[in-house]
Amino acid sequence: MQEENDYNMVMDFTKLFTLQFVMFAELMLGYALCRMNILKPQERGVLSRLVIHLLLPCSIIHAFRVELTQELLSNFAEIFIISCGVQILCTFLAHTLYNRVPAEKRKILQYATVCSNAGFLGNAVADGVYGSMGLLYAQIYLIPLRIVMWTAGVSYFAESSDRKGMIRSIVTHPCIIAVFVGILRIVFQIPVPAAAESLLSVLGACATPLIMIFLGMILAEAGFGNMLEKTNVIFSVIRLVLIPAAVWLVCRLFHADTMITGLSVLLAAMPAGTTTAVLAEQYHADEEFAANCVILTTLLSIGLLPVWVWLVETL
Repeated sequence: MQEENDYNMVMDFTKLFTLQFVMFAELMLGYALCRMNILKPQERGVLSRLVIHLLLPCSIIHAFRVELTQELLSNFAEIFIISCGVQILCTFLAHTLYNRVPAEKRKILQYATVCSNAGFLGNAVADGVYGSMGLLYAQIYLIPLRIVMWTAGVSYFAESSDRKGMIRSIVTHPCIIAVFVGILRIVFQIPVPAAAESLLSVLGACATPLIMIFLGMILAEAGFGNMLEKTNVIFSVIRLVLIPAAVWLVCRLFHADTMITGLSVLLAAMPAGTTTAVLAEQYHADEEFAANCVILTTLLSIGLLPVWVWLVETL
């Protein structure tokens, strides 16, 4: 039995390292294509809109192709509660840790603390490590994150925010709509023709490569510059180490399901959301610092995610 467990762990690590290598290669391709002027920085918006409005929704709807069971409902509730707890923790940290940081950087750090890249990169990791079931659970985990992203998250940048506008942004967000469609599909077991299912699968599989190319384009434009600035390094430790460590300890304390614990920790260990740099530019904050936060945490996460997988599997 021990030999079998060791073999499964090796297989998990092999799969994860392969995923990490491919994702890093895709990131560097985006970097190289942008540096060679084959892709232009202003074209990032096209990629992000394509991913958010088409590819990720297809991936999400495709993930809800399983039969609804009592165990599945229980696991949905468990991971949803964990995700709500993570967002409460991140919001608390955002309001308490950065009071001595200048305002232009403080709003960036606050947003990047509550809004990770779990919606983009997290889907790829969930699918790569735990398969379609991991991707399915990830959509439930992401519901509180996406709500906070378009409410409290935006409020860090916009001092006077339009509450109705933010609610409308949440309800009409393509990924939220896709989750609702997926829930209807799984509850009512709506049949989907094989050709349509294949289309959802193929389009959904395109999301991860384009996400990584998008991040590579950000890296090419911002460069390495002041990436290792002290404030950015401290933030990276908070985002990639302290937050997932807290999630792991709480899951262990309450004896959460092993897969849900692992998935929750990995999604909590995601780097700063790519929208951090977009909003910083839109609201005239320190966009270079925002890009550095996204890039540094993304690069560090490539090395840290296997460590978290090992810790969850072995301890």
